Parts: sequence; C-alpha cells; structure tokens
Amino acid sequence: MKTLGRTGLPVTDVCVGTSSLGNHPRNGTAAERTATAVAAVRAALAGPFNFLDTSNEYGHDGGSERWIGQAIREAGGLPEGFVLSTKVDPILGTADFSGDRVRRSVEESLERLGLDRLPLVHLHDPEKISFGEGVAAGGPLEALVDLRDQGVIGHLGVAGGPIDLELKYLALDVFDVVISHNRYTLVDQTADPLIENARRRGVAFINAAPFGGGLLVKGPDATTNYCYRPASPELLGRVREMQELCREYSVPLAAAALQFSTRNPRITSTIVGMAEPGRVAETARLAQWSIPEDFWERMLPLAAAGNADLR
Repeated sequence: MKTLGRTGLPVTDVCVGTSSLGNHPRNGTAAERTATAVAAVRAALAGPFNFLDTSNEYGHDGGSERWIGQAIREAGGLPEGFVLSTKVDPILGTADFSGDRVRRSVEESLERLGLDRLPLVHLHDPEKISFGEGVAAGGPLEALVDLRDQGVIGHLGVAGGPIDLELKYLALDVFDVVISHNRYTLVDQTADPLIENARRRGVAFINAAPFGGGLLVKGPDATTNYCYRPASPELLGRVREMQELCREYSVPLAAAALQFSTRNPRITSTIVGMAEPGRVAETARLAQWSIPEDFWERMLPLAAAGNADLR
C-alpha cells in the first residue's frame, strides 16, 4: 500500500484498469460480454487490489461504468477502503469539452456507478483541446474545480499522453494525481520528467500501460507493435535481449515489465487492464514474482539504452 499523494488515500501499487472491459469475449453476444465484464469487476472488488480506474468513455456508450456499477450493486456496495477513480470526457465522437459537458459527464458517471460522490476524477486526454481552452473561463478545469468545491468530487487528476502538456497542467497546482500511459516502460522512460515534477509537488504519479500494448508480455515473436504502432527493428532487438535475460532467470517478461514500474518509489500505482476475471489473480502473480537484485542490475541498463530506439 502507498499513499496517493496529498489525497491521503491508501492504494495498492497495482490499479485495475478497465479501458478494455467488455471486449472479451470479443465475438460473444452482448449478454456474454456483460457477464464477463461484471465478473471481472467482481473479482477486482474481492481483492487483492483496492484501486480501480475507469472513464466516462470506456466501453460502448459508457459500458465500463455501467458494468462497474452493476458489480458494485451485486457486491453490496464498494468494499471499505476501496478507491474508484473515473474521468470526464466529451461525448464520444464530438469535440465538446466545455464546462457544461464536464458537469454532464460527472452526472453520467454518478448515475452509472450508483454513487453519490466520486473520490477521484481526472481530466481525460486534455490534448483533445488546447491548453488555453482547457483553463479558460467556462471550460473543463473550471467546472471540475467547482464540482470539487461542492463536494461532488473528492480529488482532481489529469490523465493524458503528451508529457509537456501534463507538465503545464501540474504547474497550475490544482491536481492531486497525474496519469501517464505508455511512457514509462522497460523500453521507454520519456515520462521521467513528469514523474520527477509530480514527486516534487507531492502529486501522485500513476503509470498506465506498462506492457506497451502487449509487446512486453508476448514478446516480439508474437507481436511487432509497441504502443499500438509498428516498432522499430532496434526496439524489437532490445526486447529480444530482455527476453533472453528473463529466460536466464526464469522470470516472465510480463513480471519484469510490471515490476519495473511498481519497484519505482516515485510511482504510486500502476494501471493494468483486467478485462477477464482470471486477469486479477494473474496480475497479482506477476506483481509478486520473486526477482533477484542482480537481475535488475543487468536489466536496468538495457531499459535505459532502449530509449535511444525511440528518438
């Protein structure tokens, strides 16, 4: 357990991600997808993790939040000490990120989740609009701050991609949490300036997508994409070197990728997508895999060298 920055909330160092919730079975009926999604959330609520992250736009027409809400009802409510965070979003397919839209996004989340208060809400993918639009009067940030001041939201976060933009938002000193995705992995540590900036401010840093879209689980023989794009031959070669080191120590590549994030004391929690019930136990197994220190003495230089492949 770690403290989520200045929120004071204790959270596990792994957070259950729900962006792909309901996608399995991909070819199943709507009823089958719902059953699998709700079962996955029920497994998450049962432990061992006490932290779950979702968003207004995840799933089809807010499906992720609806399935989470159903699982919460079936479980008799959120377990004591369980932390749930969501995000505000435009209506899917539109560019409306106005203050009015943010208020409606929060209302939708409260209704779907069956809650009367949201502990943590993130401004999601602010790169969809300019920074000026984000902080303007009547814009999304003003609405979020107002909802927090009213007590509808407990704490504010920002979750996005571009590091420079997230640094601008942190400089406003209104956010307690920041999420970055696909930018702190075994082969890419471009989020490091953001992590350090958050640490200095007392802002919790949450690292999402430590597996780079699957490459750091399956390996380059199974997929040649990194972060949903074709990876360079140099990057794939680096992952093969990492894979060989993992084989030498009998450590799953996925365990090394996950613990590369969780072992960093500046990272409060790491978001791992769990769309099926069995993923909860499997992720716990990876998080607890015993990895000797001399493994890291050899892996960390490989990880640092891998950044050159992205330039």
